[in-house]
Amino acid sequence: MLDVQGLSLKRGGSQVLHDINLTLRPGQVLGVLGPNGAGKSSLLGVLCGELAPTAGRVHLEGLGLDDWPGQERARRLAVLPQASSLGFAFSVAEVVGLGRLPHASGRQRDREIVEAALAAADAQHLVERSYLALSGGERQRVHLARVLAQLWPGEPGTTLLLDEPTSALDPLHQHTTLQAVRSFADRGASVLVILHDLNLAARYCDHILLLEQGCGHALGTPQQVLTPTALRAVFGIDVLVQPHPERGHPLIITR
Repeated sequence: MLDVQGLSLKRGGSQVLHDINLTLRPGQVLGVLGPNGAGKSSLLGVLCGELAPTAGRVHLEGLGLDDWPGQERARRLAVLPQASSLGFAFSVAEVVGLGRLPHASGRQRDREIVEAALAAADAQHLVERSYLALSGGERQRVHLARVLAQLWPGEPGTTLLLDEPTSALDPLHQHTTLQAVRSFADRGASVLVILHDLNLAARYCDHILLLEQGCGHALGTPQQVLTPTALRAVFGIDVLVQPHPERGHPLIITR
């Protein structure tokens, strides 16, 4: 579980996060939505320990992030940044295997986990390919498999943070990726995912944090947060919101 209380952050003299409070619970997918510059990536940077907050605290399983030894924290917290790059001609299996470095589970078990993580990310057919020969979308799926492998099988006590994991993907693999994320949470992991697509967030997230200029505009279920009033206030768009005819989650249609 990740617990955030009174979180604020200044960068370059500007206040980019203001008094953010949230709790990320086992089995939950929390989506973070907001326009460009709302503070989404800055929030993820603080939650993973890359950025030091100006005020407030972040606790992972009851301990401050800095109180965890490095490898111990890496066995509980994995991060997929907005852009991941490697300049070496590693095979896909080797790249995904990097996620197993904090563990001492043995080569055979690591191999099994790498295969399972690649399957979850719909990237198992890439296993023998060179990472450098992949397209942008294929690389994104490989890095998803890497962070899944780091926390596999996604039990309670593990937390996954994802920054726009569907940004370079075609529609099929947008859903494949978020289905893998959803399945990971269903096994007990806590998941936070930054998204831009309102309908993907409505379908796959249990709760949504709507950010506006570094402030939490709304936090609740998709039905509570994805309203015409809130979306007009935060994004400046006029929308029609109605229940999905098959699944029941909010369906957002731009007017």
